Amino acid sequence: MKNIFTLFGILFLFFSCGSPKSAVDVKTESIVKTEKVTTNSKPKLVVGIVVDQMRYDYLTRFDSKFGEGGFKRMMSEGFNCKNNHFNYVPTYTGPGHASIYTGTTPKYHGIIGNNFYDKETKEMVYCAGDDTVNSIGTTDDAGKMSTHRMQTTTFGDENRLFTQMQGKTIGVSLKDRGAILPAGHTANAAYWFHGKDEGVWITSSFYLKKLPQWVSDFNMSESAESYLKEWNTVYDISTYTESGSDENSFEGGFKGKEKATFPYDLKALSKDNRGFDILKATPYGNSLTADFAMAAIKGENLGKDDITDVLAVSFSSTDYVGHNFGVNSKEIEDTYIRLDKDLERFFNYLDATVGKGEYTVFLTADHGAVDVPAYLQSVNVPAGYVDNKDRKEKFNAFLIETYGTKDIVENISNNQIFLDRAKVKSLGLNLFDVQNAIAMEQLTYKNVSKVYTANAMSSTSFSTGVEELLQNGFNQKRSGDVILVNEPAFISYGKTGSTHGSALNYDTHVPLLLFGKGIKQGETFTKTVITDIAPTMSALLGISFPNGAIGQPLSIVID
Repeated sequence: MKNIFTLFGILFLFFSCGSPKSAVDVKTESIVKTEKVTTNSKPKLVVGIVVDQMRYDYLTRFDSKFGEGGFKRMMSEGFNCKNNHFNYVPTYTGPGHASIYTGTTPKYHGIIGNNFYDKETKEMVYCAGDDTVNSIGTTDDAGKMSTHRMQTTTFGDENRLFTQMQGKTIGVSLKDRGAILPAGHTANAAYWFHGKDEGVWITSSFYLKKLPQWVSDFNMSESAESYLKEWNTVYDISTYTESGSDENSFEGGFKGKEKATFPYDLKALSKDNRGFDILKATPYGNSLTADFAMAAIKGENLGKDDITDVLAVSFSSTDYVGHNFGVNSKEIEDTYIRLDKDLERFFNYLDATVGKGEYTVFLTADHGAVDVPAYLQSVNVPAGYVDNKDRKEKFNAFLIETYGTKDIVENISNNQIFLDRAKVKSLGLNLFDVQNAIAMEQLTYKNVSKVYTANAMSSTSFSTGVEELLQNGFNQKRSGDVILVNEPAFISYGKTGSTHGSALNYDTHVPLLLFGKGIKQGETFTKTVITDIAPTMSALLGISFPNGAIGQPLSIVID
């Protein structure tokens, strides 16, 4: 009886499972299936969007003016990290773009400012400047740029390496640094806008020997010329209740126009405002960027196969408008309303060309911005302007009285003091003692809140507060000997317009929205940091993290 049941069991297994396969056959089928699932689970295109100088509260402040297809689509279909912050200072454009895509901070990637003092060459250098390469697309020096000062990889670099250079990476921005640093070292190309009297998109010999035909065609289309038109509000200006009055004393405006009020005749004003460069300080600069980004998708065939491509897009006009008119201006409100519309048409284009559900997008910012201090003063909020002339006079007097010379200071920039260490040594002085003495002196100056030495940054581990952010932004080889922190909302800037760079929430709190393939729908108030973005994209793609990344994948957002 036992043998009958055993025979029945064998026959049941045989007929229910089909014909027997060898172990090799089964293993081969398993491998094929696994590879197919892995390939199809990856997005065909990852689009990283950086909105230059976007405070988080713009999402909530202008919410009633947004349509359903831009910012709101990202929030309704994707994930909204509502408590996303920069975890270092200085909060500038160059460091911001580098940190977003490398997953690390200036401490490691080395981009400590837009312009910063080079302690080896004894001169100020530009974060993307490179005299060893040539401009492509213009005879102007505006194309002499590369990533050579950025010391770590981006997730786009890692995707290129992972795919044996088959996955493409393209960077697009009005600003050279906004295109170059996100695209990374191995990018197929980065393109930026050269205004003045040309109004063309250019690149560098670091990437290419000549412009691709599609870029030349775009430049010949006179797309930039078409935006030299009237800038007026999208909706009736009386409905712009989320911003201050149109005429006020807190805005800069354009040369050739007496008041910074709508409307603006950009064609006429361009003559006194560096030609095509005027577009950068209007929402049409963002529209032009969206146009070019879509042309790049078509021209480079991005997202057309199962090997993931990366497109890094930075919308710079928001920064120019903020610097000029301030974060509470009618101009900034209209700029974000128009950006929302540009995002909608961009997402619709991705749906049509790459395919809905086949791409992944993240959107964040490189920094926020402070309300115009003069405006804050008018409503009794502590704020103001740093008197650099007074500080310099007092500091020089201190140096001469204490050391007999002011030559021991080599440079002061980006709230840092650089010492001439050879001079300090020749005078028989102890470097750490000089750093400490200068720090104590600077702390007595008006509107200086905190001062730290390079020795403290190098020898002490900070885990909270502004000290932690300063340390994450401190690069031992590139940063200064003494670091200054101004009081909240006290800036070294003109009396009109907004700026940024601090460790305060108005500069560190920026959006992080993600949607598309592999992204959950939801939201969180749990704190996330800017360096988490690149590891999250790497985890989504199943590739190596950027080599200097310190952030963690946001598992809460990955589906």
